[in-house]
Amino acid sequence: MKNELKERYNKEVVPKLKEQFGLKNPNEVPNLEKIVLSTHIGHYMNDRKAAVEDAVSDLSKITGQKPSVVHARKSVANFKVREGELVGARVTLRAERMWEFLDRFINITAPNVRDFRGFPFKSFDGRGNYAMGINDQSIFPEIELDQVKRTLGFDLIIVTTTNSDEQAKALLDHLGYPFRKPAERNEQAAAA
Repeated sequence: MKNELKERYNKEVVPKLKEQFGLKNPNEVPNLEKIVLSTHIGHYMNDRKAAVEDAVSDLSKITGQKPSVVHARKSVANFKVREGELVGARVTLRAERMWEFLDRFINITAPNVRDFRGFPFKSFDGRGNYAMGINDQSIFPEIELDQVKRTLGFDLIIVTTTNSDEQAKALLDHLGYPFRKPAERNEQAAAA
């Protein structure tokens, strides 16, 4: 089964990016490398095991892939965390699952967010990767609201093959990633 977003990338986006940035070699064209979703159980430390099981269950429903459990690398007294304790879950999507997840995220999940105006442009890291936080797992249609025991936030990181934020922005924009409109960004900057 072919993914529509991946086909669109190959047929439409690659030629546009080649023309926009004057790239001659097809290997220079920015592409998606991986998507990483991670969650930490921070304020559910009293019941770690159950919280991590819920996080693993929710992440596997959302991504279609079993996540790995994250253990603390070192002890931090202020957060009451000891080295080796369970602190969260993480899943890395590549190839077909990555394209499928991004397609569902762009076309189904993002439009269903309440009062959604688009994701911020400022979340690029300077090396062509895009990172953003998701406050609640209930925005994903795979999660049944009556089954949610704990509200979990997620970090979503989209890793690209380019080191340029400008090229990464163009790649995601051409793929249809729902960024805020420029007029809204200017209005928000003026209000601040």
